[in-house]
Amino acid sequence: MKYYISDLHFFHRNVNGLDDRGFETMFDMHENMVRIWNERVTDNDEVYILGDLSFGRGIETWELLNKLKGKLILVEGNHDFHFLDDKEFVDNVFDEIVSYAEITDSRRKVILSHYPMMIYNHQFKVDESGNPMSFMLYGHVHNTYDEYLINRFINETSRLEREHSRGKYGPTPVNMINTFCMFSNYVPLTLDEWIALDSKRRKLINDFEAEHGGILDYDLWKDLGTVTIERSKTGWAG
Repeated sequence: MKYYISDLHFFHRNVNGLDDRGFETMFDMHENMVRIWNERVTDNDEVYILGDLSFGRGIETWELLNKLKGKLILVEGNHDFHFLDDKEFVDNVFDEIVSYAEITDSRRKVILSHYPMMIYNHQFKVDESGNPMSFMLYGHVHNTYDEYLINRFINETSRLEREHSRGKYGPTPVNMINTFCMFSNYVPLTLDEWIALDSKRRKLINDFEAEHGGILDYDLWKDLGTVTIERSKTGWAG
């Protein structure tokens, strides 16, 4: 099984303030996140970590990673140098470390980057019925206002028709999925699970925007962020 998740931020002492994660201490966060991970992942599973795994030093990050089940593939984020550049980090816990990847998951192309890519490879790939066969998975922006700007780009681009290949016309598919760990309540998810979660989360954004008469300002986005994280804790039920 292939799983995906991003921006775990182990050993980030200020992450409770950054994301309002609600753990009493950083070590309480670690204990819970490792437990949640291992309740889902087996040693035979592949887990693609889309960056910003740890702010810790080499040895402490290595010790924590050895507690996580699965074959770990790191798509490097902007903060992972904290442990990767530490000469005491022992690189025997990752199956692979890359800055960018394109893989296949159940016949679908999956573009993997820590940073969101609005225009990505295989973007127009569909099956015989017109269903999307390419997805761009990213992290980096957490649940910040930048994620709202990405959502607006997706909505606008998906409405505009343009010429595709061979003279065909239609909207540009933008199947971008933010795999931020808090959206899944720290559970690594399959591609299908992320697709379903992303659909519910973006509907929540769009409905909230419609209820407030258009573009959300920063304060309204923060209000929606609170609702988003509460929904994640219930598994996006309803």
